[in-house]
Amino acid sequence: MDLEILPVVQQRTYPKLYVDGPFGGPSEEVFNYDVSLCVAGGIGVTPFACVLHALLDGWSGFRLQRLYFVWVCRELQSFYWFAELLCALHQKLWQENRPDYFNMKLYVSQTDNLQSMSEERFRPLASRLLVGRPRWKLLLDEIGKNNKHRRVGVFCCGPKGISRTLHRLCNSARSCGTTFEFNKESFS
Repeated sequence: MDLEILPVVQQRTYPKLYVDGPFGGPSEEVFNYDVSLCVAGGIGVTPFACVLHALLDGWSGFRLQRLYFVWVCRELQSFYWFAELLCALHQKLWQENRPDYFNMKLYVSQTDNLQSMSEERFRPLASRLLVGRPRWKLLLDEIGKNNKHRRVGVFCCGPKGISRTLHRLCNSARSCGTTFEFNKESFS
């Protein structure tokens, strides 16, 4: 059967194909803003792991002055995927006397059989764990008030509902003069 296919393939002429790249995802632009907000829904945290690792390796070379990080998961266990990375970054910034550089909020939306992150090493996460879903308008208003007349990069990777809501809110007018620029990360 291979012999029958081979002559047909050899007879065809194929166009030359050029590939330009590789191109990074929108999350690479996090560092091009003074203030960025990364919003992850569940496994949508994956693109932001590179951002967090870069900050852990050394934050001084970036334009970024403040990072807001919001991660929404159904179950508490999902936060353990990157718990050590989040705690290491939190600890590093506290040791460098930059606790305001990284503002982290974790939301667990499913309250059935809810337990706490009781291990001592995850204390920084436990204190930032909120039950329910984020109130996006209030969150953006708070970020806007703390960053008046600045451009804030908003980066989202998660369910369509979160993306739509954030996109709509980013496009609405703000009284404090803060501009929110929406960027969507998606998996293929």
